[in-house]
Amino acid sequence: MFLGSFSILSAADPVLINGAGATFPYPLYSKWFSEYRKVVPEAQFNYQSIGSGGGIRQFLEKTVDFGASDSPMTEEQMRKSSIPVLHIPAAMGAVVLTYNLPGAAPNLRLSGEVISDIFLGKIARWDDSRITSLNQGVKLPGTAILVAHRSDGSGTTAIFTDYLSKISPEWKTKVGAGTAVNWPVGVGGKGNEGVTGIVKQSPGSIGYVELIYAANNQLPFASVRNKRNEYVVPNPKSITAAVAGTIKTIPADFRASITDADGKNAYPISGFTYLLVRETLPRIKGPHIQRFLKWAMRDGQDYAEALHYAPLPKALLQKIEAKINGIRIE
Repeated sequence: MFLGSFSILSAADPVLINGAGATFPYPLYSKWFSEYRKVVPEAQFNYQSIGSGGGIRQFLEKTVDFGASDSPMTEEQMRKSSIPVLHIPAAMGAVVLTYNLPGAAPNLRLSGEVISDIFLGKIARWDDSRITSLNQGVKLPGTAILVAHRSDGSGTTAIFTDYLSKISPEWKTKVGAGTAVNWPVGVGGKGNEGVTGIVKQSPGSIGYVELIYAANNQLPFASVRNKRNEYVVPNPKSITAAVAGTIKTIPADFRASITDADGKNAYPISGFTYLLVRETLPRIKGPHIQRFLKWAMRDGQDYAEALHYAPLPKALLQKIEAKINGIRIE
């Protein structure tokens, strides 16, 4: 375990560090904050899982000490910050298509084209030939499809719509990509929790959520066809495969898309999740935030796979730690 100089802080006064943002990494962050407090008891993290859009907004308004988003901030958003913003990748995760279809196979196969047509409303029933042709031998009912999507600004949505925009020219033209889009069909839920709840309670439904939300609720999720025409099950290994072929092209600021990656056994709807911190931090809270980030890049990565996330590649971790070391405390 990486302890560094943490032990000399044990007698210090409590310091409350507030953060807000993405629901995508919330299970991992909850685990991190709990474990980190065992190492540095006075560092008390309060994280509000309100969605990437809300996290960016509060971060820019300076009502929190750090933000969290699965979608990198835009240039326009970053210009609103009086202090330069750092995107610190925390881990990688998968956006999965989870569904509620009693009696159907627990691991249906879906292609990007079929997924986009479902969310465009062009495929309205589960026994549509475009779904059954991908799942030969599986009896699918004529149940109407209920699409569940996010109602709030969401990094999970940004990853999902980024993927669909790469796969479907029609999606790119009619809907596009972003943390919030005008959905052609369906009902909205707040957070990954909200979409999971809709799917769990609604037979015939399908929605997109971070992998752990489907797994923890014992909901099935689809294998998705990747660029190599492989039907890939989302898991930490297939998420890691998605970044393996792009590691050399990730920019210095780490703002990168890894959807629709061209790699063997790569799950195509994968993405980074980021902690947003200011390049210059205040003297009281700054050292705690910086130390926590270093811990997250070392010990924290060990908790990722058990929670259905993929740890960051070692080659990337070295670059991230160098960025963390460059944070100024004033």
